[in-house]
Amino acid sequence: MTDSADRPNEPLQTAGATPAGAAPVMEFETYRAPRNQWWDVWDQFKTHKGALFGLGFFIFAILFVTIGPLVWTIDPQQPFAGPRNSDPTWAHPMGTDQLGRDTMARMMAGGQISIAVGMVAMLLALFLGTLIGVIAGYFKKLDGPLMRLTDLFLAMPLLPLLLVIIMLFRDQLRAAFGPEGGIFILIVVVIGATSWMQTARVVRGDVLAIKEREFVLAARSIGTPSHRMITRHLLPNVMSPIMVSATLGIANAIITESALSFLGLGFPSDFPTWGKLLFDATDFLQQHPERVIWPGMMISLTVLAVNYIGDGLRDALDPRIRGR
Repeated sequence: MTDSADRPNEPLQTAGATPAGAAPVMEFETYRAPRNQWWDVWDQFKTHKGALFGLGFFIFAILFVTIGPLVWTIDPQQPFAGPRNSDPTWAHPMGTDQLGRDTMARMMAGGQISIAVGMVAMLLALFLGTLIGVIAGYFKKLDGPLMRLTDLFLAMPLLPLLLVIIMLFRDQLRAAFGPEGGIFILIVVVIGATSWMQTARVVRGDVLAIKEREFVLAARSIGTPSHRMITRHLLPNVMSPIMVSATLGIANAIITESALSFLGLGFPSDFPTWGKLLFDATDFLQQHPERVIWPGMMISLTVLAVNYIGDGLRDALDPRIRGR
């Protein structure tokens, strides 16, 4: 016997009683297309107020560093003939630095580099972590060596390791790709190569659980090759932790780049990043504290916003929480 839902246009009699002699009232069920699961994810994401704030501020930060220079056309490297270290004015809403350069223009230029480093380093760490996690979880013989490699990287003191790598390879990459391009490549590779471990462990755990489920066993029983098993069945089912790791990876990369620039081991001294602007402003902290507030606030709020987005995605992508 077929269910009435399989016959959407067939008239159905209402359950209520009808008066004697009256014709029964007939109703028609209308077909509803299945709802996209991403709308359910968005509905759950919207319930997280911090995640909405984080998404809004992160969009603002992206527009500030990309659209802002098209509107605020002052050259961030060009000194002005006006007063140096000036307070915020209509001409310079964030003031000027010790050379008379516009601080807001330098904040926009520095934000482009900081966010670009965060995005590219996140993609590299995500690729390495997902690759190692899937291989370790699917191939039993490679699980032990890859996890021991992961534990080795987790046990290393990352900040001293970053400093040593930058000191060893900075001059060679500067000579090959230029002062800015060489340092950008070096910082992105160093941060990405030392930030994949958490993603690898999370992905490996999910792969170990998913590969024992019925649909994977059925696909294996009909001779599905390993590469198709991974791309068709495993990767789509581990996208939730990968997306959460992506958001948290951006925050980690921005913090690391800012710390390296603050220590003087990042981009050249005349090239603005948020960490470098913060370092330059520390000498004028007592006389002009707003120069420290602007880059520090952007770093802190951007990292906080990305972390909130990660929390919201973790709740929204978890089917056990979605719908509560």
